[in-house]
Amino acid sequence: MSELTDNLARAQGYIAHFADTGVQNHIAGQSVPAVSGATFNTISPVDLTPLAKVAKGGAEDIDRAVAAAKEAFKTWSKTPGVERRKILIKVAEAIEANAERIAFTECLDTGQALRFMSKAALRGAANFRFFADKAPSAEDGLSLRNANQMNVTARRPIGPVGVITPWNTPFMLSTWKIAPALASGCTVVHKPAEFSPMTAKLLVEIAEEAGLPKGVLNLVNGFGEDAGKRLTEHPDIKAIAFVGESRTGSMIMKQGADTLKRVHFELGGKNPVIVFEDGDLERAADAASFMIYSLNGERCTSSSRLLVQDSIYEEFTARVAKVAANIKVGHPLDPETVVGPLIHPEHETKVLSYFDAARAEGATIAAGGEKLGETGCYVAPTLFTNATNDMTIAQEEIFGPVLTAISFSDEAEALALANDVQYGLAAYLWTNDLNRAMRMTDDLDAGMIWVNSENVRHLPAPFGGVKASGIGRDGGDWSFDFYMETVNVSFPRQIHKVPKLG
Repeated sequence: MSELTDNLARAQGYIAHFADTGVQNHIAGQSVPAVSGATFNTISPVDLTPLAKVAKGGAEDIDRAVAAAKEAFKTWSKTPGVERRKILIKVAEAIEANAERIAFTECLDTGQALRFMSKAALRGAANFRFFADKAPSAEDGLSLRNANQMNVTARRPIGPVGVITPWNTPFMLSTWKIAPALASGCTVVHKPAEFSPMTAKLLVEIAEEAGLPKGVLNLVNGFGEDAGKRLTEHPDIKAIAFVGESRTGSMIMKQGADTLKRVHFELGGKNPVIVFEDGDLERAADAASFMIYSLNGERCTSSSRLLVQDSIYEEFTARVAKVAANIKVGHPLDPETVVGPLIHPEHETKVLSYFDAARAEGATIAAGGEKLGETGCYVAPTLFTNATNDMTIAQEEIFGPVLTAISFSDEAEALALANDVQYGLAAYLWTNDLNRAMRMTDDLDAGMIWVNSENVRHLPAPFGGVKASGIGRDGGDWSFDFYMETVNVSFPRQIHKVPKLG
């Protein structure tokens, strides 16, 4: 039996968990269907076969989940941080124990390759461990003194919050939002993306089996226009943490305006990787290729624009084209696969439309540029060369294994090209000139910049973008700033004269 066949058999065993009841909502510790009884199918992008029926939640389901979260908040918010830490560490351990189950399920539901998804559960567990360790000090503040007063600050959990997560790496990104919310003392109503709902259900089940109290984490599946809209408008939801498209973020902000809801948005990107002639070209080519062709190119921090100094443009793009041509595209459970199928036929159609746009606008297809196979959502890793920054493929987020290469002459042009998009999430810079690196990083419109590196995450560091790429920061104490309110209490250090009126 081949390794792929063996993996597929084990994956089928894991998703059999959903065979009878489907992917239900999870409210107040109970697995429940949608109030309406409605369902929809989640399909595998491998061959478009249905994997499970999913509860199609609506406004009434959100109302029930919010009520459960509101009730659980009364006790969870008052649970000492040291006790919350113990529970969340147990959740992390349970995630690690279920790592294969999570990875195999996610491969079939999203099309992401096992070589990357095998680490998704471990990343999720790391998120829980990191924020669990911060729970005991989450409420801590400062003592601020002057001659007359002592001001003491503290943080309090904001209340029940809504978490809306995307379909690209759903388990890891769910934990990235949910773990700090729980560590801070908030309760959560989670609405996962309709294209990839399965591991969100696994997360809440695993968490409660590990000891998370019922009602602290609630799950409602459904679509943005009904379940999502009600969650963002609900008056008892105090904040919305959202990862997804910039257009959807704008809509959520409008929907939450009437209730003055706090928002945290991690949105789209059209991130430049800027390669100067004095950079380490071999490492730069590997890093640029990794950041666009891993995870099927379906990641917000992908290096989707390759800006290369004109003196090395031909040589460098030839290197990347060779990498793209040699990448194995295949079944996500094959250990050799690098690029699996895109998430859904709708998304595949969107990505393929950019190939026509590129040809029409005069770009050269140096690698890929085509659909692969007759079954499933497979697209060849693609490199466009001879592109300009005003082309559609250079301005719009494609969200697939598609890289657009543009040449520049000098530092000023590189900076102008890098900043000439609506987005500002990440940027990558390759140069061995320290002074240039300082100048460029000072002026790049990006919330995160990596110098001579691909995206290497450090959990205490801030994560987030500028412009249309988002609002707010995750990571370290930045997460607690979002999920908690800062309160100041002032004590007099000496008796002072109180003004008398009347």
